[in-house]
Amino acid sequence: MSTLHFVTLAPFIMAIFVPIIYKKFRHLHTGWFILPLPLILFIYLFQYLPLDGSPMETVSYSVAWVPSLGINFTVYLDGLSLLFALLITGIGTLVVLYSIYYIANKKEEPLNNFYVYLMMFMGAMLGVVLSDNLIVLYVFWEITSLASSLLIAYWFHKEKSRYGAQKSMLITVTGGFSMLAGFTLMYLMTDTFSIRGIIAMADVIVTSPLFIPAMLLILLGAFTKSAQFPFHIWLPDAMEAPTPVSAYLHSATMVKAGIYLVARMTPVFGGQAEWFWIISTFGLFTLLWGSVSAVRQKDLKGILAFSTISQLGLIMSLLGLGSAGYHYEIIDGTSLPIVAVLAAVFHLINHATFKGSLFMVVGIIDHETGTRDIRKLGGLMTIMPITFTVSLIGIASMAGLPPFNGFLSKEMFFTGTLNSATLDVFNVGNFGVIFPVVAWIASVFTFIYCMIMLFKTFTGKHQPEKLDKAAHEAPIGLLISPIILASLVIVFGLFPNLLSYTIIEPVMQSIMPGLTAPGEQFYVNIYHWHGFNTELFMTMGVVFFGAFIFLNQKKWQDTTFYLRERDPLNWFYDNGLTGLINGSTVVNNVQMTGRLRDYFSYMFIFLIAIVSFMLWQSNALAVDFTNTTEIPSYMYFVSLSLILSTIVIPFVSKRISAIVLMGVVGFLVALLFVVFRAPDLALTQLLVETVMVVLFLLVFYHLPELRKETFKPVFRLSNLIISIGVGLVVTLTALSVHAYSYENPISPISDFFVENSYALAGGNNIVNVILVDFRGLDTLLEVLVLGIVALGVVVLIKFKARKGEDV
Repeated sequence: MSTLHFVTLAPFIMAIFVPIIYKKFRHLHTGWFILPLPLILFIYLFQYLPLDGSPMETVSYSVAWVPSLGINFTVYLDGLSLLFALLITGIGTLVVLYSIYYIANKKEEPLNNFYVYLMMFMGAMLGVVLSDNLIVLYVFWEITSLASSLLIAYWFHKEKSRYGAQKSMLITVTGGFSMLAGFTLMYLMTDTFSIRGIIAMADVIVTSPLFIPAMLLILLGAFTKSAQFPFHIWLPDAMEAPTPVSAYLHSATMVKAGIYLVARMTPVFGGQAEWFWIISTFGLFTLLWGSVSAVRQKDLKGILAFSTISQLGLIMSLLGLGSAGYHYEIIDGTSLPIVAVLAAVFHLINHATFKGSLFMVVGIIDHETGTRDIRKLGGLMTIMPITFTVSLIGIASMAGLPPFNGFLSKEMFFTGTLNSATLDVFNVGNFGVIFPVVAWIASVFTFIYCMIMLFKTFTGKHQPEKLDKAAHEAPIGLLISPIILASLVIVFGLFPNLLSYTIIEPVMQSIMPGLTAPGEQFYVNIYHWHGFNTELFMTMGVVFFGAFIFLNQKKWQDTTFYLRERDPLNWFYDNGLTGLINGSTVVNNVQMTGRLRDYFSYMFIFLIAIVSFMLWQSNALAVDFTNTTEIPSYMYFVSLSLILSTIVIPFVSKRISAIVLMGVVGFLVALLFVVFRAPDLALTQLLVETVMVVLFLLVFYHLPELRKETFKPVFRLSNLIISIGVGLVVTLTALSVHAYSYENPISPISDFFVENSYALAGGNNIVNVILVDFRGLDTLLEVLVLGIVALGVVVLIKFKARKGEDV
C-alpha cells in the first residue's frame, strides 16, 4: 500500500482513536489531537506542486480489492485531484483549529462524535478525489453523504438540525444511487471501472446508445451533491450544522464534489451538445436563482447558503460553456471557449478562500452576539474591528471588487460568457446572448446581498437590547483561521500568477487533456487591467445598479418577494415526503396485518405473477415427455402416499394429528431425495423434519390446555386458488426447464461445480463447497441473521417487564 493510500485512509484511522482520546484526555480539547493530521497531509501533498514551473507528473498506485470484477483501490494524483486534496486538507486544518475555540470543551458537547464524523468526512472526500475506480469513488461518495448528515445533526436535540440532516441525506443519496447506475452503464460501454481507462475510450462512449442515459444519471448525482437547481433546497437547511461544518462542507469541500465529478468527466462527455447545454443552462439558472434568493434572507448563514448555491452554479456553468473548447483549435495555448474552464478553476480556488472566511466570520458574530439575524445586528464595526476587516475583504471579493481575487475570476467569468455568446457550435446562435445577460443580472444581485451583509451587520445603529450577549471582539483563536483565508484572498488577488503554473495549469491539463501537444502547457496569465473593455463596463454596471437598488431598499423590503425567505421549491419536497409517508403507511397497513396467512398469500401471489410473466415473456413455456425415464412401480405408491398425506392435512381437526401428518409429508419428501440420489439433501430433510416434529410435540406436551384442542377447518376459496396456482407454476417451470435442456443442449451450471469444486475450493463434497465457497457470502449473511435472531431471543428471555408493561 502506497503513501497516497495512507493519505486517504489516515482520517478514518484517526476516527477510530478519537473516542479513546476523548475519554482519556477529557481535560484537553480533542481538537488539539486532531489538528496535526490534516496539517501533515497538507504538507505532504504540497510537495507534488510543480513549483519549478515544469509540467506536473501524475502519480498512480493500485491495490487489488475485487479484481475479478475490475474493482481495485487505485489512487491517482493529477492536477485536478491535487487541487481538491489541498483544499480538503488545507481548509480542513483551519476548520479544526477554528472548531477548537468555537465548540467549547463542555460535558454536554459530544466532541468525540463531532471529530469522528469530521474525520470520516475528510477521509471520504480524499477518497472521492483520489480514486481512479468508479466503484471505489462511489463508496467514498456515499460516505460523504452519511458523514455530512451526521455533522448537520450534531445538535440533534434541535428539530431543525434533524430536518436538515434528513433532507441532505435523502437528496444526496438519491443522486448517488443514480450516479451508481450511470457508472454501471459506463462499465457496460467500456468494460472497465477505471476513470483513465474510460477517458481513453471516450470515442466509443459517445457513439453508444447508452451515452445519454449514462450522462444524465451521472449529472443527477453531481447536481444533487453540488446543490444545483432544483436540488439546491437541502443546502440552506444544512446551515443548522455548527459553523465549522458549514465552513468546511458547505463552502469548500462537499458541495464541490459535484463540481469535481463534472470536471473529471469532461474529457469523456465534453464537446457534446447535450453536455454543453445541460450543464451551462442549469448552472446559469442556479447562479441566478441563488443570488436572487440570497437577497431575501435575514439570517447571515442563510445569505451565505444561497450565495454558495449561486457561486456553485457559476462554476458549473463555466465548466459547461468551456466544454465547447473541444471544437476549437488551440492558438498560443488558449482558445475562445476555454477561458471559461480557466475561470472555473480559478474561481473554485477563490470561492474556497473568501467563502470559508465569511462562514467563519458569521460564526464569530453568532458566537459573540448570540444572533445571526441582520434585523437585530448593526454597528459592530467599532466593537469588532478585526472581524469587520476580515468580513470586508471576503465580501468585497465575493462582490467582485478589485484588487481582490474574486474580481479577477469574476472578470474571467464575464469573458467566458461573452465568448460563449459568439460560439458557432451546438446551434448556439442568437441564444448565446442569454449567457452574458444572465451572468450580469445575477452579478447585480450578488452585489446587493454583499452590501446587505456588510452594512446591515457592521454599520448603522448598535442594538444591544436585541442581542442575547454583549457584543465584543472574538478571541484570537477564533480569528486565526479567517485571517489566514482573508490573507490568501489578498495574496491571490495581488499575485494571481502564483497559481498559474503551480495549480491552475495542471488542473486545466486534467480537465481538457489532448488540447495541447505533449510537453506543451496552457497559457495562463492572469492580471487586473485589460483596458476599457466590455467586461469592465459590465462590472461598473453591476456596481452602479447594485448600489442603486441597495440604497433604495426601503421601497422593496416590505414586498412579498423580500419577506418570503423560504425557497418555494421546499413545498414540493415537504409535500412529496408527506405523500411518500402517507402512501407507505397505507401500503404498510394493507400488507402488515399481523396474520401469517396474509404474508404467505402476498408472497405466493407475487411468485405466481412474476414466474408466469417470465415464462410468457420469454416464450419458455414447454411440456415435452418424449425424453423422460420410465417410472418404477414403487414410485407410484410413494407419490400417492405423498399426495394423500398432503390432501388430508387441511381436513384434520386435531393439531397433534396435523403435526404428525406434516412430518409424514416431510419424510416422504426425504425418501424422494434418496430415490433421486441426493443423499445430502435427504439427510438434511430428515434432520429438519425430525427436529421440527419433536419440537412441536414437546411444545404441545408442555401446554396441556392445547393438547386436546380441536378446531374446525375453514374452507377459503382464495387459499385453494393460490395453492393450485403455486403448484401449477412450479410444475410448469420444472417441465419447461426439462424440455428446454433437450431442445437447446447447453452445458448446465452443475457441470461448472463438478469440474471446479476440487480444483478451486479443494473439496469433494459439491454441496458443501457451494455453500461455503461459491456462495460463502450468502452463507455468512445467513449465519449473521441467525446470530441476530439468537441475540433477540436471549434479550427477550432475560427481559423482565415492569409492572404494567406488556412485553
